[in-house]
Amino acid sequence: EASRRSSHLIDYMKDHAGYPAYGNTHVEYFPLGEDKFEALMRELKAARHFIFMEYFIVERGYMWDSILKVLEEKVKEGVEVRVMYDGMCCLMLLPYHYPRVLEKKGIRCKMFSPIKPTLSTYQNNRDHRKIVVIDGHTAFTGGVNLADEYINRKVRFGHWKDAAIRLEGAAVWNFTVMFLNVWNAFRPQETDYTAFAPTRLPAVQDGVVQPYADSPLDEEPLAETVYLDILSQAQRYVYIYTPYLAVGEEMLDALKSAAKRGVDVRLILPGIPDKKLVFRLSRSYYLPLLRAGVRIYEFTPGFLHAKCYVSDDRVAVVGSINMDYRSLFLHFECGTLLFHNSQIAALRKDVERTLPQCREIMRSDCRTNLPGTALDSVLRLLSPLM
Repeated sequence: EASRRSSHLIDYMKDHAGYPAYGNTHVEYFPLGEDKFEALMRELKAARHFIFMEYFIVERGYMWDSILKVLEEKVKEGVEVRVMYDGMCCLMLLPYHYPRVLEKKGIRCKMFSPIKPTLSTYQNNRDHRKIVVIDGHTAFTGGVNLADEYINRKVRFGHWKDAAIRLEGAAVWNFTVMFLNVWNAFRPQETDYTAFAPTRLPAVQDGVVQPYADSPLDEEPLAETVYLDILSQAQRYVYIYTPYLAVGEEMLDALKSAAKRGVDVRLILPGIPDKKLVFRLSRSYYLPLLRAGVRIYEFTPGFLHAKCYVSDDRVAVVGSINMDYRSLFLHFECGTLLFHNSQIAALRKDVERTLPQCREIMRSDCRTNLPGTALDSVLRLLSPLM
């Protein structure tokens, strides 16, 4: 029965998003950005043919400077390096002409949708993905951007709790295609991607691995559908990491319905916010969820930035997709769906280790006065803009 339910979601992802599922893929889960950074540096140094990197945020500092040094060395060795980052960076984090700086070092670079002083709805469609592909056989994704707070080298909102995964094997092809599709979207250079296909495939029998991307330019709400499917199919538990909670009625009903039918639904959110109004908006959902039986926790040491679902020791998602309007409907996003994979247990254990560091929210914590209730209502109306 569980296998049949899984196959329906797998087929949906393949047929309606174009991202197949794979075996022969080794997966490693990282419970902190520091763990991912260490593995990423090791893999970058081992690259022989090409490195593709696509990130929402790149900020100069220890993390990016360390990576850039390796990329420069790899270019000298003849490795093809491509870097793509979201144009939001040019507002505060990087000089507007930073792609030229990288090009002079031999690194091919594109800025996705540079911010321009004109009103346009497409400026809302940011590239929020975090993707690295190395030689076609290794990939990374998750919540970790390339800035020092993600690896706790810089403290902004207390201890930064994030998550990421590393794939090695057949499923990496989906990430290669994701990257190249965006790279070639505006000035097409390649239509045949076979030169970037994996040449090293581990003989691993460890469940099913299905990386996927979601786009605001089609009519398929893929990211939300995956989350809704996990909630609707859950029998025992669903544990969720999300930094933001700003969902529509359908997602709210799915969370409440799962809890009402006896599923142990737990939401883990930040204890220290990065955006105070968004934090207030997230908390406005607490009371109806608590009344339905959903358990809510705030990570007291700092900011929780991970975006993960894990359910029933059967299925998990690790990716870039927040539970808010922007991630679910406006941004370019990515995730990896795991079925019956050993790293599902690793994610569940990470949640179990994190919960004692959290404060469980009670109904008595959610009291508010009339002005507060009015503010919450306004924030709900404005949530697509936040």
